[in-house]
Amino acid sequence: MRKRTYPKLFSLLAVFVLAVGLVLPLSPQTAHADRGVVDLWKAIKPLTTIASAMNTGAHPDDEHSAMLAYLALGLGVDTSSIIANRGEGGQNEIGSELNQALGIIRTRELEEASKVTHVKLGILSEDMDDPIYDFGFSKSPDETLSKWGEEVVYERLIRKIREHRPDVLIPAFLDVPSTHGHHRAINVITVRAFEDAADPAVFPQHREQGLSPWQVKKLYVPATEKDYDVRVPVGEYDEIYGASYLQLGEESRFMHKSQGMGRHYDEGPSYSYYKLEKAAAGAEGPDFFAGIAYTFKDLADEVRKTPGGGKLAADLDRLQKDADEVIAAYPHFARVAEKVHRMLADVLQTKAAVQASSLGADAKRDLLHRLAVKEEQLNKASAESLSLVAKVKPESGELVAGQKTRVTVSAYNGGTVTWDQVTLGLNVPAGWSARPLGETRIRQLGYNQWARAEYEVTVPADAAYFHPYRPPAVTADVEVTAFGATSVTRAVPADPVAVLPGFALAASPSATVWNTLKPEEAIPVKVTVKNYHPGKADAQIALDLPPGWAAEPKSAPLTFAAKGETKSAAFTVKPSAGVKPGSYAITAVARGNGKESRHGAQLIRYPHIGTTYFVQSAAVTVQAFDLKVPEGLKVGYVSSGFDNIDQYLQQVGVDVTLLGAKDIESGDLSQYDTIVLGIRAYGFRPELTASNARLLKYVEDGGNLVVQYHKPEDNWKPELAPYPITIGTPLIQWRVTDENSKVTMLAPDHPIFQTPNTITDADWDHWVQDRSAYNPAQWGDEYVELIKNGDPGEKEFTGTFLTAKYGKGTYTYSSLVWYREIPALVPGAIRIFVNMVSLGQ
Repeated sequence: MRKRTYPKLFSLLAVFVLAVGLVLPLSPQTAHADRGVVDLWKAIKPLTTIASAMNTGAHPDDEHSAMLAYLALGLGVDTSSIIANRGEGGQNEIGSELNQALGIIRTRELEEASKVTHVKLGILSEDMDDPIYDFGFSKSPDETLSKWGEEVVYERLIRKIREHRPDVLIPAFLDVPSTHGHHRAINVITVRAFEDAADPAVFPQHREQGLSPWQVKKLYVPATEKDYDVRVPVGEYDEIYGASYLQLGEESRFMHKSQGMGRHYDEGPSYSYYKLEKAAAGAEGPDFFAGIAYTFKDLADEVRKTPGGGKLAADLDRLQKDADEVIAAYPHFARVAEKVHRMLADVLQTKAAVQASSLGADAKRDLLHRLAVKEEQLNKASAESLSLVAKVKPESGELVAGQKTRVTVSAYNGGTVTWDQVTLGLNVPAGWSARPLGETRIRQLGYNQWARAEYEVTVPADAAYFHPYRPPAVTADVEVTAFGATSVTRAVPADPVAVLPGFALAASPSATVWNTLKPEEAIPVKVTVKNYHPGKADAQIALDLPPGWAAEPKSAPLTFAAKGETKSAAFTVKPSAGVKPGSYAITAVARGNGKESRHGAQLIRYPHIGTTYFVQSAAVTVQAFDLKVPEGLKVGYVSSGFDNIDQYLQQVGVDVTLLGAKDIESGDLSQYDTIVLGIRAYGFRPELTASNARLLKYVEDGGNLVVQYHKPEDNWKPELAPYPITIGTPLIQWRVTDENSKVTMLAPDHPIFQTPNTITDADWDHWVQDRSAYNPAQWGDEYVELIKNGDPGEKEFTGTFLTAKYGKGTYTYSSLVWYREIPALVPGAIRIFVNMVSLGQ
């Protein structure tokens, strides 16, 4: 096949923001220098094409950002990004949130990243604890699809394809052994979906949801410079935006801050490469859209060939003329607004003509879908060209069930066109009520004028709590009539309107160990309560305990003077006699104002994603097992910010001090029996490399240094260890992903397996999400290899857990994923870790 570089149709930018139905949300955003004429161009460029494309990936940050920026911003193509899971199983480089809370952060980052590249976002994972979750690294697409539920994930992907109806489909990865199993799985089902999305026998229930089969025209897969069919010039520099598409793509990648994404690229030629994998009949051309209708003129030519299609073809030709006139009017706002509204009226007339035509059902559906996309884009273009600022402001975004509040909807006219009419509507969930407190329709609104409407909103007594993956609960629709046509702009609040527990509870600790060797010890539980009621409130706080357990006091009264006030109650919990090893739950309960609450509301707030909440059960997980901890054990912990193991060591009776830069550079290290470096610490604590000689001298003088896993890019050098340790590459090949894989202790009599806790094979049971990551490939003969372990059917690693005497002390390097096992309260992992940090005594 002939190789071809993409033609530069227009060296300009376009935007398509995430739409709900036929209405585009206009989110409040920080003002930037690229507003005004730049935003106007972004809004009108998509009117020039009716083509569409979809990129599929597994995790937030998998999207091909530069290519998406080129398609959506540069060509104006209706572009979508479909991601499988929410990244719950990853690490967090900006905070301590993990698991579901991390999934919330990564979802918001993905949403903000999609705004930058102006693509429609779809996520296959629909809920908390969804079957399509990020369960950690996988080496196999079969394992991934088995855990996700192949039927579940495939149905949802087919549904997204039938909803978005892309002309071109592009999986982000190949199905090759060197690639993450999640990535491979998405490739497998995306390639299969090329045919199946068009097959009415595949998921026929979609018909009941109003979705019809859809035949994608072309399927492309990632390629290399040496073997490709399409070369996308992502390095092209756009004069209006002042950046290349590669740089614009990286702007979106910088939004993935919890993963440390985003790079700075210099200007200059750069390309992304793709190879044609499959094509429908008649669409075999040499680039993404060759052989596919790209403009309204192309669509008109196709329709003109159908019986009775002449009139519709003329309508489509008129839309092509409208789009050309909109572009020609740029950058004059009033002229663009007039042309946009004329085109909007013509789109609505064409939709009616299609409905009334004798075209076949499939042809009608295709035309109506493309016209609906244009209507969405024209709504956005109207808002930009009219300089409409639409806002919705609640008195408070934090509500409780049964509460009444007021919400103001406003529209500001910043342009020279006088609007004939403005209607300010408020949207609330089913069961809620929104009563206007005055006029909602205003006749004529001129330059520098505001229109406002106030609503009284009532939240029902049985309203569901806030869910971060649901659409906004409260939005506003601002309808503006100008030049004989009415556009609709949807506004969302700056922060979400969230129904929260009236008394939001946080139990501390959220997870703890109860040592069965010390049955006389009690479990301290602190319950912090925040009042979200809109005024004074009284509550009785108690603990829901396992049978036979007791709490002192049985309950505690709390009185709140105002909303937002926070108070706490302390309890001492005594387990019943003869508690057996196992997992137990303690749940905090608040009763007051006629209701009972058992939930907390974790506030998640970062500058790049704004505010959101994680409503979850206010429970304490108690893991009961036997654990020996040496008296007076003193540990210095060097955190990279990626784990909280130090907190769990403190819970089990270890004296832990977090070490700062000055402690490492010049402090008295000899006061610590053990110093522990958190995962990837050399990469995020620069003082460690500079002070490494001090750390090795600490070991040589009798100290115990424990180093957790690193990647090569974490400033790791083999010589940082007293005897060289080289981390294996490629990293994908040097990890064990099966948490149930067999572990053999190679040195069972070593103190790490004997003192103070005797470690048996049972201590390797019930681990979670992987065994090890980034294992060493080479190490000095001085090290004792403590275990061997590998995924089933693969070679076992013997460098996962290494320890050596150095001078009078001990140096231990471990690639076991302690940062997941310890917070999960895995008994064996805690026992081994305590033994490891006890070597210094």
